[in-house]
Amino acid sequence: MPEMTSRQVAYNAAQYALNQKAENVILIDLKTVTSMTDYFVVCHAQTDIQVKAIADAVMDGLRMEGEKPWHSEGIHSLNWVLLDYVDIVVHIFKKDVREFYGLESLWGDAPQEQIVDELNEN
Repeated sequence: MPEMTSRQVAYNAAQYALNQKAENVILIDLKTVTSMTDYFVVCHAQTDIQVKAIADAVMDGLRMEGEKPWHSEGIHSLNWVLLDYVDIVVHIFKKDVREFYGLESLWGDAPQEQIVDELNEN
């Protein structure tokens, strides 16, 4: 089985997040603006329980594909969970925390794409 590209991993992470009703899922392509990582996946939820469910779904889904996080933060506070897979970094926020930090605007020079739930698209 061929190795997935970082874009495929990021897209799959976004879909796992959407499966748990993550809101406003954005894929930010950072390859042209930094060497830190290739992609950010950014989303939010209304409650800390939902933030945890999204984080668990992303980690479980990517683990089944052979991807393990190199580092994670925020699993206990559940305001902003960061899952670092080196080539992609998943940011799962509570809604108000996402609005406060404005991560998308900090990386405004990078191309951004709204990801929709393919299975539940209207």
